[in-house]
Amino acid sequence: MTDVPRLPDLSTDKDFDGETFAPIYTTTVTVSGGTASHGRASGKARSGDGVLDLDLRMPAELGGDGRGTNPEQLFAAGLAACFHGALSLVARQAALAPAAISVEATVAFGRDPDDGGYLLHVDVEVKWPDVDPAVAASLMEQADSLCPYTKMALRGTPTTIRLAS
Repeated sequence: MTDVPRLPDLSTDKDFDGETFAPIYTTTVTVSGGTASHGRASGKARSGDGVLDLDLRMPAELGGDGRGTNPEQLFAAGLAACFHGALSLVARQAALAPAAISVEATVAFGRDPDDGGYLLHVDVEVKWPDVDPAVAASLMEQADSLCPYTKMALRGTPTTIRLAS
């Protein structure tokens, strides 16, 4: 028999009224460059707790061998999981069962026409059979306002880049 994981103790009822960001969880992942000295092409990604430990490789479409995980896959997985969690939360609050919900995130890597650099484009598709589309749309909107990944994709996220001393 498989143990059911405990749901997070997060709720939209526990409003935060502070004036600054209040971290609830923090994680660190370190990427090294590997044999090509290029994190994206031959890197290694490892979390501080060692739970995430994987090789990074370029997808075949970008000239790699396609035999490893790439940053776009990791971002798509994080976004889909986070949005699924937010949608499950608001579904439960609306007395709906979230078991049938699945979330598919598609992340496209391409050229940014504004500066010639690179840009990501994200599409999220929710499958929720047997739920009224109007009800689903309202709950998806609520989930979108809760999910930090969709907030980041829409508004950007505060980022600090510094050289370690």
